[in-house]
Amino acid sequence: MAESDWDTVTVLRKKGPTAAQAKSKQAVTAAQRRGEELETSKKWSAGQNKQHLVTKNTAKLDRETEELHHERVPIEVGKVIQQGRQEKNLTQKDLATKINEKPQVIADYESGKAIPNNQVMGKIERAIGLKLRGRDIGQPLEAKPKKK
Repeated sequence: MAESDWDTVTVLRKKGPTAAQAKSKQAVTAAQRRGEELETSKKWSAGQNKQHLVTKNTAKLDRETEELHHERVPIEVGKVIQQGRQEKNLTQKDLATKINEKPQVIADYESGKAIPNNQVMGKIERAIGLKLRGRDIGQPLEAKPKKK
C-alpha cells in the first residue's frame, strides 16, 4: 500500500476534433496559422441530391403530350356505382367498408376522378351486383360457373 502514488494521473485517450469540427472554417484557419498542410477539394454539385436531370417540366410535358395523362373512370361508371349503391341502401362509407377500401376511393370512383383499378372495380361489381367493365355496363352481374 505504501507504493501507491496518489498524484499520478493516467490519460487513456485524448479526444481529437470531431469530423464536423475538423471541417469547420475555424479549424481550417487555425491549421493554416500553425503551418500545417491542408488538402481541400470542392465536390461537384454536392448537397443538391440531383441524380437525374429532368429537361422539361412535367406539367408542361403533360400539356404538350397525352403520354403522361392517366385514363380516368368514365362518369357513366360512376353513375352506375351510385345507383347500385343506393338500390342496396348503402352509403359510400358502408360500401367502402364492405369492400375493404377507404370511403374516399368510392367518392373518387363515383365522381370520375379515380384511375381505374381492376381489383377495386371487381370488388365494387360484386358488392352492388352490377357490371362496371366491358360492353354491358350497368347490367346485372351473372355468376359464372367455375370451370374445372
